[in-house]
Amino acid sequence: MNGDIPKINLENPIEPMKGRSLSLNFSKKKPGILLGALIFFIFVCFFALFLLAKNIYSQALTTYQVARETYQGVKNQNIEEMADNLKLTQKKLIDLQKSYQILGWTSIIPFFGGYWRDGNHLIRAGLAGIEAGEIAVEAISPYADLLGLKGKSSFVEKSTDERIKTAVVTLDKLNPKISQIAEKLAIVEKEIEAIDENRYPQKIGKITLRPRIVVLKNEVGGVIKLFVDAQGMIKLAPSLLGEPEPRRYLVLFQNDKELRATGGFITAYALFKIEHGKLTVEKADDIYKLDEAKTRKFGAPPEILKYHKGVFYLNLRDSNLSPDFLVSMKKFEELYQTVPERAKIDGIVALDTHVLVEAIKILGPIPAYGTNFTAEVDKRCNCPQVIYELERFADQPVAYERGSRKDIIGVLLYQIMQKALGVSPGQYWNRLFQMATKEIQEKHILFYFYNEEAQKGVEALNFAGRIREYDGDYLHINDTNFAGAKANMFVEESVREEIELKGAEVIKNLTITYRNPFPPSDCGLESGGLCLNAPLRNWLRIYVPKGSSLLEFKGSETEVVTKEELGKTVFEGFLIVNPKGMAKVIVKYKLPPLSFGKEYRELIQKQPGTEGHEYTLIVNGKEVEKFNLTADKEIKIKM
Repeated sequence: MNGDIPKINLENPIEPMKGRSLSLNFSKKKPGILLGALIFFIFVCFFALFLLAKNIYSQALTTYQVARETYQGVKNQNIEEMADNLKLTQKKLIDLQKSYQILGWTSIIPFFGGYWRDGNHLIRAGLAGIEAGEIAVEAISPYADLLGLKGKSSFVEKSTDERIKTAVVTLDKLNPKISQIAEKLAIVEKEIEAIDENRYPQKIGKITLRPRIVVLKNEVGGVIKLFVDAQGMIKLAPSLLGEPEPRRYLVLFQNDKELRATGGFITAYALFKIEHGKLTVEKADDIYKLDEAKTRKFGAPPEILKYHKGVFYLNLRDSNLSPDFLVSMKKFEELYQTVPERAKIDGIVALDTHVLVEAIKILGPIPAYGTNFTAEVDKRCNCPQVIYELERFADQPVAYERGSRKDIIGVLLYQIMQKALGVSPGQYWNRLFQMATKEIQEKHILFYFYNEEAQKGVEALNFAGRIREYDGDYLHINDTNFAGAKANMFVEESVREEIELKGAEVIKNLTITYRNPFPPSDCGLESGGLCLNAPLRNWLRIYVPKGSSLLEFKGSETEVVTKEELGKTVFEGFLIVNPKGMAKVIVKYKLPPLSFGKEYRELIQKQPGTEGHEYTLIVNGKEVEKFNLTADKEIKIKM
């Protein structure tokens, strides 16, 4: 070869090889063969991966369907169905986990590995959550019939009183279970928190993805925090229910038709004794009787002197001036201490007319003092008949002394209790338990316990009517009816919240509209009419983040006041809403610097005693949400 390079005939590349021996040299073919083998190998791997993924996806769908059926069992409140479905869901999820682990080797692959790890976190969170559910079901099974759940109970054959007593006495057995549930929930929180939502797109087609993951993480974290914070109260449940020592609670009836800061004018009270879970009413009367028993007079605070009509002293019935229930009850206690022969109590519970109506809807007519109280609509007020009759008992002028009829609220509560407890638990208790839970969540029932741990528990659950701290924007609108009859029964309130987001600067325009479409009542003392609908004299307070600057306030009939209270800035005014009339308040203000980041956050707190004012939320000129505020609501919007 002598270093010569053979010439190649491009028209006939074989020609230079003539006369030469054939050599089996594949060196120039190796790259092509290797590439082909590699492509074939990748194809086989991806095909196998596809089959595995398809199988896992099919298992995941099956597991999801079983989980939905489990959730349905929870909604049906069938504890036996819950237990069976939890076991089945657990089995399906374990099978899914085994199949999923086959793909565990992908966890080391850049980019793809993160998705596998997120899926693994989700499965482990699901298993821990199921275990927590199984412990909970096992714990409450003995009390199934008392909670109105479908299922067997270990003391179902006993009388109602014996069932309640047995349940309360054995509640301490739940404490170890509560700790176990907390441990499992801590695992759920840890696994969910490990999921990285930032690796997922906002949307895939029409399916919202990343925001759902964020919501899941927030909700799981919130629920677990509530459970952990409320553990103290749960563990104290036997003591709060009178085991082993009896407890006494003062129950205040707030008339939300004459709205006050914490839910309504305090019109009546009842002293409840609870011993081994059994309730008895020891005393019930009109709040005026309690006020008359005070040994000293208290001068009216500036707010009453300024906004109320002809009132110069502070009474128990007017003591709930603060929108924070705890603060109001501290003031109530201060006055209550001057009542001789007052009962020693362990806490205060407040409820409004909404609770009575909802209970009567379930139980049917409740007799008291020769009247059948019902939840049917009474045309005389376009309200439930029980409301009209209570107002007639309390306020309609009569030619005789009502005497003992002033305890009508206590009698009604006692009759409701007797009817609920005097039948098989399966008849009413399920619906009553659901109703009570809803009423508490919507702030128609408020709690103040003297026991610090119990109080921390109800506050953690947002059952204590507190004005909450919040890291973000905040709004609470509080109306107080001072000498405006029962006009809140007729007035409709709506709120339009316009938010201008300009980088870090937030300007808000708030429009509150009050409408009373009904004619006035006959309020003449001589005619003996029942004065319900009269001009609403409304003391208005708007609670916003501390440091907010008021830019404009239109619609107040008195000089607007700006002050700080309960860790908030407060804008205060006064207005009158006439029957068949309308009033409007427009407030413009600037928020203080708040660290929103990429998300605007606002907490709107509902005033107790209200039934769901309509809110319209507008951001930068665009309506983003309309809702009825039936409970506290948190809003999050991308900046």
